[in-house]
Amino acid sequence: MTRTVANGASNTAARIRDAARFLFARDGYAAVSMRQLAAEVGVQAGALYLHIPDKQSLLFDLLHENMESLLVAWDAEPRGEGPVGRLESFVRFHIRTHLDCPESVFLSNMELRNLTPENFRVIAGLRDQYEAELVAILQDGSAADKMRVPDANLAAKAVLAMLTGVSGWYRDGGRLSRERVERIYWNMVRRAVGA
Repeated sequence: MTRTVANGASNTAARIRDAARFLFARDGYAAVSMRQLAAEVGVQAGALYLHIPDKQSLLFDLLHENMESLLVAWDAEPRGEGPVGRLESFVRFHIRTHLDCPESVFLSNMELRNLTPENFRVIAGLRDQYEAELVAILQDGSAADKMRVPDANLAAKAVLAMLTGVSGWYRDGGRLSRERVERIYWNMVRRAVGA
């Protein structure tokens, strides 16, 4: 089967994104040059601009894709019964999805500072949407007297910080399976919110 130009361009664009995700996570956005990115992909530096407008756009696209994918996946995720069941679903979903893409998680947390103010507002808005899902669960749990959280917004930030941290240390094949990590984290979150 012959490769068409469109397929070749699409493949190169995907390779650029994968290489950027890897290099930005390993070396940091500011330290990665377009020449370094081109070398990683195996193209001339000028060829990058056939696929991306600039490095800032590339970072924004990676972060935007990550957040959009997360929101779409959460929308499709089955929910447990009541606020406690919904909270367990959220905790397990967050850990599972974040363990599947540690480089993207790292970028989403560490490279926000390198976005232009306009791009930052867009990504922050998507992050706020995701956080609002957890806040609503905690508020519903408090209202139903199934959880004890004095401030749902603050509790959501604390829970998300704890859950997101797992992608920084977890390694497949280590002492704990993913399922065990999910179970342990769920029990910690449950106790933390008085559920």
